[in-house]
Amino acid sequence: MTVTTIRMYGADWCRDCRRTKAQLDDLGLAYDYVDVEHDDDAAEEAKRISGRMNIPVVVFPDGSHQVEPSNAEVEAKLAELALV
Repeated sequence: MTVTTIRMYGADWCRDCRRTKAQLDDLGLAYDYVDVEHDDDAAEEAKRISGRMNIPVVVFPDGSHQVEPSNAEVEAKLAELALV
């Protein structure tokens, strides 16, 4: 899968998902949010990408991903990709 923007797989009930989503919003970054709670195919895709059931799964434009990342981990990756 080729990703041209950030894609975040998450669910509204997930505290880590809300935190990561707020971080991306606060940074003013465009991203695709995919709600795995309401889309079984998306849930399977997130599981395939990460190899486990944990969320959020954040997929970056370079094809790399992070699972349940801290804000510092997300920011470090965004800086590496010169997105912040």
